[in-house]
Formats: sequence, structure tokens, C-alpha cells
Amino acid sequence: MSSATIGSALGAAFLASFVEAVEALTIVLAVGLSRGWRPALSGAGLALLALAALVALLGPLLGLIPIGLLQYAVGVLLILFGLRWLRKAILRAAGLIPLHDEERAFAHETQSLAQQAADKRADFLGGLVAFKGVLLEGVEVVFIVIAVGAGRGLIGAASIGAAAACALVAALGLIIHRPLARVPENALKFVVGTMLTAFGLFWTGEGLGAPWPGGDWAILALALLMALFALAMSALLRPQQPAPAAS
Repeated sequence: MSSATIGSALGAAFLASFVEAVEALTIVLAVGLSRGWRPALSGAGLALLALAALVALLGPLLGLIPIGLLQYAVGVLLILFGLRWLRKAILRAAGLIPLHDEERAFAHETQSLAQQAADKRADFLGGLVAFKGVLLEGVEVVFIVIAVGAGRGLIGAASIGAAAACALVAALGLIIHRPLARVPENALKFVVGTMLTAFGLFWTGEGLGAPWPGGDWAILALALLMALFALAMSALLRPQQPAPAAS
């Protein structure tokens, strides 16, 4: 197995997990600063336990699936998952939908939780918000790790990338206690969308028994082609400035 394949899997899992972890951190911080750290950390901790149980359940099942069928199924899901991210990144780059703003999301969650302050169940609801946020984003991380790594026995490399991203985001959250608003999230989603789609095309071809020129290096070529396509679509969809009125 080439270093390009291992590096691509690790990098894709790291970047995708970093984005998801930033979104989860925003929710946990909003709960912690609004309702206190006990419900925020309790909700996040329970979500992590649920995710660990999910991984323990799915892991052994992967070994029961024939490798060709697994590559095909994972490839198709990766294409759908990657194109979803890439579509949003293209539309945001073209200015057709607003950029994702972690500060705005943080303010919205904080305001929503503050409005529940008079409710006796406010701490429970805050913990539930943290649980749901971490669980939903965590499920996406688990899917990314399985999808990127399962096709060629790269679960370990993908897991290392995802764990490193989550640890980095958690450390930054402990240090600054603010959402990571300066993270160029749309650019990250652009890169991750191209990489996941490239992996998806590669695994789908492998599952169908199609030989790829260059072997594993075809993943990088596919990622480059997807990036060029996405950049071209962003430029094509960007609204043109109206011509100045004649005097």
C-alpha cells in the first residue's frame, strides 16, 4: 500500500473530523457558558459513550462483508457524502448561500439556552443540547472514519487522523473558551468534499473491479480533477456584477 493512500486517508479523516469537532465544540461551549459546565460536559460525555458503543457494534460487522461489496457500498456512500459537502462549499464560494458563521451559531445557541433559564428543567435541556450536538457530529466522524478506511484496511490511519483532529479542537476549546470562528470552514469543506468524492470514485471503481491507472495514486488525480471542477462551478455560478448604467 502506497504512502499516498495512507496519507490521503489520514488527511481526509483529519480535516473532515476537524470541521465536525468545531461544530460540536460550538454547541458545548454555548451550553457551558450559558447553563454551566456540569450539564455541558455530562451531555458531551454521554454522547461519547454512545459513540464508543456504536463503534464497538459496527467494527466486527465490517469483517463479515466481502471486500468487493464493501468497497462498492462505501464508495457510493462516500460520493454522496462528499458531493453534499462540495455542493455547499461551491454555493458558498459562489456567494449563493451565506458562509457558515460559528460566532453566529454560538450566539444563537446561547440566546436559545438563555431563554430557557426560567425553566426548572433548564440544566437538563442544556445537557440534552450538548448530548445531541456531540452525538450528531460524532456520528458523522464515525461514518467518515469507516468510509475512508474500510475500503483498503485503513481504519487505523483514518482513526488516528480523526482522533488527532478532535483532540486538537478540544485543546483549543479549553484554552480559548470561544468558538473557533477564524477557522476557514468553507475552505476546509471544499477540500474535504473533493477528497471524499475522490475516495468514493476510487472505492466504487475498485468494488466493480475496474483497474485504475497508477494504482492508489489515482486518488490524488481524482481529487485534483474534482477540485478543478468545483472551482470552475464556483466561478460559473458566481453572480455577475451588473454593468454600470450609461450616462
